[in-house]
Amino acid sequence: MRKILIVTGGSRGIGAATARLGAAHGYAVCINYLRNEAAAHALVEEIKRAGGEAMAVAGDVGNAADVARLFAEVDRKLGPVTALVNNAGILERQMRVEDMDAGRLRRVLTTNVIGSFLCAREAIRRMSTRHGGRGGAIVNVSSAAARLGSPNEYVDYAAAKGAIDTFTLGLAKEVAAEGRASASMRCARA
Repeated sequence: MRKILIVTGGSRGIGAATARLGAAHGYAVCINYLRNEAAAHALVEEIKRAGGEAMAVAGDVGNAADVARLFAEVDRKLGPVTALVNNAGILERQMRVEDMDAGRLRRVLTTNVIGSFLCAREAIRRMSTRHGGRGGAIVNVSSAAARLGSPNEYVDYAAAKGAIDTFTLGLAKEVAAEGRASASMRCARA
């Protein structure tokens, strides 16, 4: 089975390191990015120079149409995804909860939580034996902030990562019996 990996937020940091590692282990890699096109394309070229296969696709993981387009492009150019790393996430500037507005909360929760749900949904539709797939893996990147709360800094981000921890647990139980499709929790500092 051909191994196809999508890494959201893959143009830099943990996402870029994950894309490099996936390519080194034989995955054809799709690097999803929102704004940093130059970094995403530089990473694609780096992977190709090392003998791997890679592509970059712009898109906002919090936007359902962008997520559908991301997966459709991967289907068309690489084949059906067999592994997804939900890495995309945002932080806003440090502040106390009493100073946060609804717009900030929507931005953080949309990218960090809804984005992971949307991407997992599309991956499951392709990987699950229930949908004719052959299995795969989903990794949701969390943070120690989920346990620590990030007081006076990023309580909204910490809450989003706590939601990811719960989502990961529920998703794993929901899809584990459908082939090798599973979700696993990986903690990383953001």
